[in-house]
Amino acid sequence: MSVRHLYVHLPFCAHRCGYCDFVTATGRDHLHEPYVDALLRELDEEHDGSPVDTIFLGGGTPTFTALPELLRLLRALPPAGELTVEANPETVTPELARELRGARVNRVSLGAQTFQPHLLGVLERRATPADVDRAFGRLRDAGFDNLSLDLVYGIPGQTPEELADDLAQAIELGPEHISAYELEAKPGTRFTISHGAELERQAEQMEDYFERVVATLTTAGYRWYETANFCRDGKRAEHNLGYWLGRDYLGLGVGAVSTLGGERRRNTPKLARYLQGHYDREIELLDEETRARERVMLGLRLDEPLRLGGLRSALDAKGLARAEQLGLAVDAGETLALTRRGRFLGGGVTAEILA
Repeated sequence: MSVRHLYVHLPFCAHRCGYCDFVTATGRDHLHEPYVDALLRELDEEHDGSPVDTIFLGGGTPTFTALPELLRLLRALPPAGELTVEANPETVTPELARELRGARVNRVSLGAQTFQPHLLGVLERRATPADVDRAFGRLRDAGFDNLSLDLVYGIPGQTPEELADDLAQAIELGPEHISAYELEAKPGTRFTISHGAELERQAEQMEDYFERVVATLTTAGYRWYETANFCRDGKRAEHNLGYWLGRDYLGLGVGAVSTLGGERRRNTPKLARYLQGHYDREIELLDEETRARERVMLGLRLDEPLRLGGLRSALDAKGLARAEQLGLAVDAGETLALTRRGRFLGGGVTAEILA
């Protein structure tokens, strides 16, 4: 199968954070080799080996995977214009940084989350702020000129001053890309059980925190090109941009999702089944109406107007008119865009606009 975007899931982690609801596995070091075997088998079954635009290795913690196995995987992947690997700061040794660069990786997404030690404790993160600084330096020394830093805000106990300090330290490091996400803790995770009351209280401040993030990063010269993503020097996250533009993508690995034509499928989340070559895929058929609605929802997250060819049927004319009257959206006939204020309100405005 020939697709432009390839996602590869590496589930292994040293520790499962309380707010995480991704498919992960801890304490399974002996499974790294057979898991890469299984990934390569699925790759051979699902992809024809032709070059792709982007590849993204996510997890889990991809850089927690045993280095020989990670390199074996990387060297077997098809050529890609952008090859991103997610990394936790404490896993980035000088050797890892050099080997990633030598294996054609040209972008690393570093999970900093926060520079406040006590908030890292709340998140159950093992890296320290010093680990983030060291990892960043090691990646730069290895020749990486496209680094992304992940930050989280809305952490229980976080103050506006601590958020400001996180942003200042991130800007000082000078990454080409910053992702700043409002903390989402899924119901039923041990994180919501432990911090539910504080999360509810913190929710009242999220709009203000969001505006602080945007104002600080744009003032520092970053482009607010997507709801939670900022870049400089034109270095957007091209892989994620493929999602936001509604392109097809192939997902490999346990729990991985693919969207291919009129079908969305999800591999089994059970590691043992995946290792045996049983994908047990959940299949969702996507009709034109569903794809059009998704295209609008995702496209309006971007700072570029959404081209409406074939999508207007997904819009509610009265809702769109109200959004325009309130100064939240601009319908230019062939394109649709949210205003700056509309982008801050985001999903609420999009819900109003959709049929």
